[in-house]
Amino acid sequence: MDHNPLPFITTKRLAVKLKPAAEKMVKKHHPWVFEDSILKQNLEGTAGDLVIIFDNAKNNFLACGLYDPYSPIRIKLIQFKKAAQINEAWFKEKIFQAYELRKPLLLTDTNSYRLLFGENDHLPGLIADVYDNVLVIKLYSHIWFPYFNWILKHLIAITGVTTVVLRLSRLLQTKGDVYGLKDGQIVYGELKDEVVVFREHGVLFSANVIKGHKTGYFLDHRHNRKMVGELASGKTVLDVFSYAGGFSVHALTGGAREVVSLDISKHALDMAKSNAALNPHKGTHEVLVADAFKGLQSLIDAQKLFDIVVIDPPSFAKRESEIEKAKNSYARLSKLGAQLVAQNGILVLASCSSRVLADEFFSISEKNIMDTGRAFEVIQKTAHDVDHPIGFKEGAYLKCGYYQL
Repeated sequence: MDHNPLPFITTKRLAVKLKPAAEKMVKKHHPWVFEDSILKQNLEGTAGDLVIIFDNAKNNFLACGLYDPYSPIRIKLIQFKKAAQINEAWFKEKIFQAYELRKPLLLTDTNSYRLLFGENDHLPGLIADVYDNVLVIKLYSHIWFPYFNWILKHLIAITGVTTVVLRLSRLLQTKGDVYGLKDGQIVYGELKDEVVVFREHGVLFSANVIKGHKTGYFLDHRHNRKMVGELASGKTVLDVFSYAGGFSVHALTGGAREVVSLDISKHALDMAKSNAALNPHKGTHEVLVADAFKGLQSLIDAQKLFDIVVIDPPSFAKRESEIEKAKNSYARLSKLGAQLVAQNGILVLASCSSRVLADEFFSISEKNIMDTGRAFEVIQKTAHDVDHPIGFKEGAYLKCGYYQL
């Protein structure tokens, strides 16, 4: 199959100067320039045009990026400090650097990983995840269409995948030109089954690469799932917001006696059951379809206790206005969770809201465990796995605390 699903798209070069506060952020290598930070711009921009940012004092090169007319983040920066030709060789080098970072993970019994993590790999709004021999590219911005053929070619070359699936964000599906591309389109090779089975530290999972959330699965918690699996031998485990059973399946494979997966979505719990069935295990696996808060309360009312309770909610603060509500939700969850942990058991609390900082999250969690009258010891606190590097402040979203009660 042809490596070039897109026609040649011409781009222009724009020269831009920024307001002082924004210029300061660029000097700190922050990858976002908002629309209202632009002081001067020599031409009208279209998606993917190359933007050169010059400093106000001496007209020196500061950074270059790509122009996005459909986003309040008007310029997404990809190169800082020293000028470079943004050509095929540049993209090849960026993809190579990203792959080198992930090599330690690929030495483990794992064939699923995030190869490109947007801004954190100098490619804002571009995600590339590998599941066995299938690569899923998810685009969140129109800026990538002019460069897509180059990116695709070098991703295939470095990963050796046989199939590439393209996923498009909602914004891309509703605004601007997508050049005839569709969400879920196979842009290279062929896909025998939209459900792809892959390995994570020796444990089998499946991802629906056409219809699943994001690219089909959440790879960022891999290290934490492995940890829970290692702690679970002979234990009873409750996995709240279990989705497709990531923590549940690692716990079962690690020898848990009993695992309960709780989620509001019956469909997600069906996936959890089929993921558990991919792996040999002796423990029992029950599913509970319920709203997390109500489900936790009903387990407390039934006086249930578990050796390990894992609470890993989706992002509660997608926007600034939701931060306070998110903090309240984290407080309630840690309080509910603490009441379900057996003596000397472990409570695992996680957050993927980048707007709630790690220190705040841990301090909310710890205060509310104490409010239930339980003493605790911090076993450890973790952040991102190796394939989710942190390149700037907003890129750090995942935090996870392990508390022995």
